[in-house]
Amino acid sequence: MFCAVHKLDSVVWHWVAGEEEKVALRIKSHWWNAEQERSVPEITGALAFIAWRLSVEKAVNLHCERFVYTDDRQRMAVIQEYLVFLIQIADRLCYGIMSEDDRRTLITTVVTKVIEHLQDNSRDLFGGGDHGRPFIALLNRRSDEYAPLHFDDEGPGYPFLRHLGYEIQCVMGQQEENRWVIDQVMDKDGWEAYKQFTGAFRSLFE
Repeated sequence: MFCAVHKLDSVVWHWVAGEEEKVALRIKSHWWNAEQERSVPEITGALAFIAWRLSVEKAVNLHCERFVYTDDRQRMAVIQEYLVFLIQIADRLCYGIMSEDDRRTLITTVVTKVIEHLQDNSRDLFGGGDHGRPFIALLNRRSDEYAPLHFDDEGPGYPFLRHLGYEIQCVMGQQEENRWVIDQVMDKDGWEAYKQFTGAFRSLFE
């Protein structure tokens, strides 16, 4: 596969293929209704799938709200902005419920599995090639941008959601039919994505 550097909350770490198989996190999962030791791939596979599903759902919802995509690349760019946003959310939610080492392992492996979804779907739409590496570059840039933005027990603050809305607005453009994308994302879709992802995340760790 690949070796990459990921930056979240100003933390930099390296992921080496196969490393996630060696670690297990102790959680109490509603899926089994009992305390069990679940492997990192099991937990992160679920989180990555949920992040992917929600990102696609929110991208589709823009079309349902009569905003206009020019092509599949533009739609995929919106999906990637939501993926980056949800990875930041997952990273913030890890604070206080696991050690720093476990947090790094979990988030890095979530990113790895998100890239697998992205690679598979991008290959179907756009053909072969490395679709993961550009996403890593985007993630690193956005992680630096999100790092100073406020997030607490109430969720992401206004600047956090505004940044998501701004980046998606940049993807969608300023033409008349898309001029209110930022409001749709900030006021509704971004907050809903946060709430849905956070609910799923916490259900794995309670």
